[in-house]
Amino acid sequence: MLQHLRQQARRELLAESRKHAITAKLKQIPSLGPIRSALAVALIQTPHRFRTKRQLWTYSGLGLETRDSGEYHYVQGQLRRRKKQVFIRGLNKDHNHDLKGLFKAAATRASVQPGPFQDFYQRSLAKGIKPTMVRLTLARKIAAITLTLWKKGENFDPEKLKSQTA
Repeated sequence: MLQHLRQQARRELLAESRKHAITAKLKQIPSLGPIRSALAVALIQTPHRFRTKRQLWTYSGLGLETRDSGEYHYVQGQLRRRKKQVFIRGLNKDHNHDLKGLFKAAATRASVQPGPFQDFYQRSLAKGIKPTMVRLTLARKIAAITLTLWKKGENFDPEKLKSQTA
């Protein structure tokens, strides 16, 4: 029963995505595929909501933010202001969880699937960067490419990606 509903929802999602010309262009991005490109179109709706890629990163939970970890503390029962503030950097917690899952899943797939993204992944690992950070960078890269292709209406060109990461 549940399997039937899932297949029907998938068919309806793909049928709805065919109404948007950008879905065909987004499918060209390695590791995005028809389902993820349809979901991206459904979740983002219009790329003009985001002026820069960093705004998309923040909306999708891939952007860094700095938080204050306590300006005041107690010393012998008295509330005092710290001389040096403690800041913590982390990912944005107020975000679209579905969109973050979409880009992180695409990055995970891109890291194991042969192609330009896997080359970037292997080079970054060879530099000594942690695998989780490389996948986060890949997710940001896929999100930025998605936004650029959607705004400009261009096709995906892996040669541009190679020249960028060299």
